[in-house]
Amino acid sequence: MTAESVRAIWCREFRRDDISVDDDFFALGGQSLVMVRIQGAYLEELGVEVPMDQMFLRPTVAAISAYIESQAATTAP
Repeated sequence: MTAESVRAIWCREFRRDDISVDDDFFALGGQSLVMVRIQGAYLEELGVEVPMDQMFLRPTVAAISAYIESQAATTAP
């Protein structure tokens, strides 16, 4: 479920609908302005703050989704 949401955010911000879970943010042409918009969408739509360093370390939909899920698991009551 998280990967679908992350992928939808990426598709919207990159203005393309052919992004797969293994596509690399930087290979897609990602740069700082896109990254900031995606960070804002994560916070607004998914309720999770993803630090910029994590976006550099986990530059795919699959990797960042796993990070978001791990953060949700650690903050769950």
